Amino acid sequence: MKGPETAVDLSVVIPAYNEERRLGPTLDAIADYLGEDEGRWGDWEIIVADDGSTDGTRDLVTERTKRAEGTEQAEQAEGTERAQGTDAPDTRIRLVTADRNRGKGAALRLGVAASRGRRVLVTDADLAAPIEELERLDKALSEGYAAAIGSRSVPGATIGDRQHPVRELLGRAGNVLIRRTAVPGIRDTQCGFKLFDGDRAREAFADSRLDGWGIDVEVLQHFRRADWPLAEVPVRWSHQSGSKVGPLDYGRVLAELARLKARALRPADLLAVALFLLMSVALYSGRLIDPSNRYLPDSLRDQNQWEWFFAVTADNVAHLRNPLFTDLQGFPDGVNLMANTVMLGLSVPFAPLTLLAGPAISLSVVMTLGLAATAAAWYWLIVKRVVRQRAAAFVGASLAAFAPPMVSHANAHPNFIILFMIPLIIDRALRLCSGTRVTRDGIVLGLMAAYQIYLGEEPLLLAAMGMLLFAAAYAVVRRDVAKASWRPLGKGLLIGAATCLPLVIYALAWQFYGPQSYHSVLHGDNAGNSPLALLSFAERSLIAGDADTANALSLNPTEQNAFYGWPLVALAFAIVVRLWEHALVKALAFTAVAAAFLSLGPEFRIPLTDVVLPGPWALLAEKPLFESVIEGRVAMVCAPALGMLVALAVDRLAATRAMSTQFVGFLGICLALLPLVPAPLKAVDRAEVPAFIADGSWKSYLGKGESLVPVPLPDPGNAEALHWQTEAGMGFKLPGGYFNGPYGEERVGIYGASPRDTSNLLREVRYTGKIPEIGANWRTLARHDLAFWKAGVLVLAPQQNDDKLRETVEKLVGSPGKWTGGVWVWDLHAGS
Repeated sequence: MKGPETAVDLSVVIPAYNEERRLGPTLDAIADYLGEDEGRWGDWEIIVADDGSTDGTRDLVTERTKRAEGTEQAEQAEGTERAQGTDAPDTRIRLVTADRNRGKGAALRLGVAASRGRRVLVTDADLAAPIEELERLDKALSEGYAAAIGSRSVPGATIGDRQHPVRELLGRAGNVLIRRTAVPGIRDTQCGFKLFDGDRAREAFADSRLDGWGIDVEVLQHFRRADWPLAEVPVRWSHQSGSKVGPLDYGRVLAELARLKARALRPADLLAVALFLLMSVALYSGRLIDPSNRYLPDSLRDQNQWEWFFAVTADNVAHLRNPLFTDLQGFPDGVNLMANTVMLGLSVPFAPLTLLAGPAISLSVVMTLGLAATAAAWYWLIVKRVVRQRAAAFVGASLAAFAPPMVSHANAHPNFIILFMIPLIIDRALRLCSGTRVTRDGIVLGLMAAYQIYLGEEPLLLAAMGMLLFAAAYAVVRRDVAKASWRPLGKGLLIGAATCLPLVIYALAWQFYGPQSYHSVLHGDNAGNSPLALLSFAERSLIAGDADTANALSLNPTEQNAFYGWPLVALAFAIVVRLWEHALVKALAFTAVAAAFLSLGPEFRIPLTDVVLPGPWALLAEKPLFESVIEGRVAMVCAPALGMLVALAVDRLAATRAMSTQFVGFLGICLALLPLVPAPLKAVDRAEVPAFIADGSWKSYLGKGESLVPVPLPDPGNAEALHWQTEAGMGFKLPGGYFNGPYGEERVGIYGASPRDTSNLLREVRYTGKIPEIGANWRTLARHDLAFWKAGVLVLAPQQNDDKLRETVEKLVGSPGKWTGGVWVWDLHAGS
């Protein structure tokens, strides 16, 4: 008899509770069938998992085992073969027992854990599906499936003796509910005749939690999550009298699954979310102590801009105005808000908080929670699709959400750090590939895409590029998967587009063809990354940051879009080499490398040389949509790809038993990630709003339809006036401003309002301190510009070269200013 440590070819596991009457014939049938063709089935065993029976079930199995062992010993002593026709059962029948009755799930978990088979067959004690049907299931496993599910509901299945019609109807209804809520794509989850790959069965059953009939569904869910292929195979089935599955048991299964879902959020998951929130709070700690009076200097003028976006959205909502347009900035032409990133998906639902507490607090809450939610979403995706080890998923998600590019954008760009929809969209696209619920998943994907458009279109475009790169690479290494997936994926994407388009078509038409729309945004001939930027460290790296180096290799502190550091690049290379046999690793590696290469821009210089090479971005730079993308941002796609590679490495190291390998591996990961740990974002006291604005003195200087004109006009380099406006409750209109708008007849996108002669003059004086000769021509131009702006008052706050600005304005309007409320004021109603 084989020792317990010896593997066998096939294990048959039978859960039993008070099965004294039906179990004997079942054991005989199985043993006879397997014993008749030893060459076909190899070494086998039958395991009866008794679930605390109170009848003679245990005695029946024990007696057969004892008699069989006695017979075997006698035959060995005599050196003879076992006599044909003996009534002794096969010696390979084993009994495992539970101390009390817990349910079918508990019995199966016990029996499968005791199994040693390379394949494990689970069958009920009544043998409603004849053992001969094992042939069909085994054929499916031989074709590469991880499990073969005996089914009464697929073409080719035959049903002999049926249940009572009412019982059958209730059973079918229950099975439909289970199928729709638990295991999409499997028509018959509850047929108790299933063949599994042995190791995967033992993993899935060990991971199960249900003690009742719902374990069938739970185990199949495990296979689905692990992406282990399932086959539903038609079998012969006949109802057996004495069945313990009642019509209402399907309702109990649903109740069990509901409880399981409630328990699915493990303490480790809650801890991970709490840590993500803590990390986000730490990053913004310098501002969170007093959001209304603290400013992130590395945001340049973007914090003022984003607070204004939230404020203007709340003001539009409160007054039931069009949230896609305003003339409060860029007056009188106005601003196409849809053509700017106002994040209506959050600025609208957060409008009550903005109106109650102010845009500074509202934006601070959104960015802090949004960054943590993004990390949690990546964690969820990695646990579901990449690794099951929670610690590994936490490390990978932390890198995906808090990588140096994300920290850089955390200063100023909530649209690039609040990406919690992206992992959900990726998961839904992967669901489409399975082809199980194409219509439903396509609709959900369309709704998700529509919402993401109202959160940020450029991040969605970059995510789509990343998914396309990944899909192309995966299709090359797994052509079988690609062949099976492209039809349902294509159909689902069409359904998604049909769902999304009606929800966004008006807003997109407004964005591209509405008032103050534009065609592209000018951001320089080459905004790509230097190759050195991919290997260097970001300014906010806690231990390796170098502001001078980082700023020399990036557009500004908010656009440090690479900076993953050479240790992480080296680690990623080592991971790819070590795990190269995995298709997922190959696809992730290609995605990261391709995204990094694209981020170099239309051309790039080889470091330490004068050699300039064309970059692949040149193929996209002039194409619609891509023409407005800052190409260096494509490197942000690397963050989740690298995070998943690191998660795979941590998961593999945690599973190895070689302590030396673990030590070296984890040390390498720590050394690669430690330089990327960010320091809290810099925060300073905010410039005070002049009393003239804060106490409402401005109101007496403006008539209906008139604007307040700051000197110089607000622009992307000096947007403090936007803060004045939000503090004033959006009570006055501003010419100029910081937004994206059209310029010239070709309507090319620029940052800020279209310049005019007077705005150019005042801006030049502020930055140079030089006043040109002001004559009649300048005064005439000024009168025309002030009339165009419908100016009611000019306001000059203390600033760089304010004495020169004051002298310039006095010459233009022909009268001295008045010092009041901390500013110089020129009342244009006084005959000026």
